[in-house]
Amino acid sequence: MIQQPVPVNLTDKLAQFSELWSQKKIAQLNDYEVKLAKLKGEFVWHRHDDTDELFLVLSGRLTLQLRDGDVTLGPGELFVVPKGVEHCPVADEETAILLFEPVGTANTGDAGGPRTKAPEPLA
Repeated sequence: MIQQPVPVNLTDKLAQFSELWSQKKIAQLNDYEVKLAKLKGEFVWHRHDDTDELFLVLSGRLTLQLRDGDVTLGPGELFVVPKGVEHCPVADEETAILLFEPVGTANTGDAGGPRTKAPEPLA
């Protein structure tokens, strides 16, 4: 039996959760996970030594603090943090983002700690 292809509706997926700073896996592309997250407040300073990290803002505003200066993103804007670059995401208002990261990438990178969480799949 052939399964019918079904598109992923980002609005529907975002409506399924309210937790902040909790990544939700919505798809996989080769060895990469496509994840959604809702953010508010400040995360932790960290870096990913082995991979770049793509942030795409769907709603709200996200500031990526970098040691060399901040990058602020609004809806429809994306930024790639190069591997090895220390960064700290900050959202003054609730912000929805889409991330692309290799499978197994820790959300807290090299920082570890109590905010480290594996992505949870969304049905």
